Amino acid sequence: MTELLKRPLTQLVNLESPLSLSQYISEGGYQGASKALHEYSPKQVLDLVSNSGLKGRGGAGFPTGMKWGCVPMFADNDDKAPEFKYLVANADEMEPGTFKDRYLLEGVPHQLVESMIIGSYTMAANRGYIFLRGEYHLAAKRLQQAIDEAYQHNWLGKNIQGTQFSFDLYVHTSAGRYICGEETALINALEGRRAIPRAKPPFPQMSGLFGKPTVVNNVETLSNLPHILKHGAAWFKALSPDSDSGTKIYAACGRVKTPGLWELPMGTTIREILYQHAGGMADGLKLRGLLPGGASTDFLLPEHLDTPMDFDSIAKAGSRLGTGGLIVLDDKSCPVAMVLNLIKFFAQESCGWCTPCRDGTPWAVEVLTRIENGRGRKEDLDSLHNLCDFMWLGKTHCALAPGAVEPLKSALRYFLDDFEQHIDHGCCSYKQSTNQQTKLKGHCHG
Repeated sequence: MTELLKRPLTQLVNLESPLSLSQYISEGGYQGASKALHEYSPKQVLDLVSNSGLKGRGGAGFPTGMKWGCVPMFADNDDKAPEFKYLVANADEMEPGTFKDRYLLEGVPHQLVESMIIGSYTMAANRGYIFLRGEYHLAAKRLQQAIDEAYQHNWLGKNIQGTQFSFDLYVHTSAGRYICGEETALINALEGRRAIPRAKPPFPQMSGLFGKPTVVNNVETLSNLPHILKHGAAWFKALSPDSDSGTKIYAACGRVKTPGLWELPMGTTIREILYQHAGGMADGLKLRGLLPGGASTDFLLPEHLDTPMDFDSIAKAGSRLGTGGLIVLDDKSCPVAMVLNLIKFFAQESCGWCTPCRDGTPWAVEVLTRIENGRGRKEDLDSLHNLCDFMWLGKTHCALAPGAVEPLKSALRYFLDDFEQHIDHGCCSYKQSTNQQTKLKGHCHG
């Protein structure tokens, strides 16, 4: 297998000057869409995606073919499709430590346009939206240019490439809230409503945008479609020696030598990502822990370095794969300060719909701030444990609050000494270059 075929998602990325439609086609672009439109029925494309084993790359890891299979293809009388269906690309990407979708959106926008054509054809969707994070101005510009080119050359619009299939695609710029990453909150925002997650059922595949069948997929998930159509399900499975098929765009940020992102086989170990691709820890630092899949995941420790970065293995280690973005904690940074910074973000981004999230996240910020500033009490640790339970799964309207307390809950398990150090001595202490142990009152090296 050639090197390019080992990294299909990123092989055509050009951040300085992304490929025009003609350049993209000359490099093999739109072959997957053409194959779907001219050689396969929608059912055959669905079977191909299902057989490939593609799972959602936005965090949940739900099988894509199974998700699409829940869309009603015909009405009850079995003679016509529902009047309208929608396909939505979730490009909101506000998870801290995550920047993979931006890389694809800015570097190869035609890949997502082609992916939307394939996905919409499969479920007979009439219209598609790319729900884009509001701060991604360059991505918005480049996506719109790609869409305009696609319309000009009949890859979008009426009777695409001489077929009976018609599809319109739009970029919708988000007003900018983390909660819009949840698919039903995203749908509410698309409708012009307050971005609040909906109760399920009904699921969006049955009743989503404007009450019509709707599928929401992450940008990275959708971007695999052209390559699966071109090379087949067996090829996609063979990209990874792991039980999870295909490649994954992994990232690393924090105090590592070469922060960035890399497309690698699913199941690549944490050790390889951190020490081979990210270059290891910055000089003079050691690994203390890391969040493996963005800010809303549990900490893992150096003992977990040989864990494959796939959905099941990370879950068995006590965390979640999430977006695959490593956030690294070094031995000279304070875990209390790090967790406080994360909880502040989640408190700010709560939609405010349910009490545990609306009141619990600010309460956690208050307690953590008191501990971080050297005014903590022993009972604050009990309060934090209680808050983790108060905001856990099954007790909130959506998964924002449980995700918010994952780093806190695991920090209390793995770094309890640091919390106690703050409470007992006013703050954490570090060895200084003078070989003295200095206690820093009122603030930490966080």
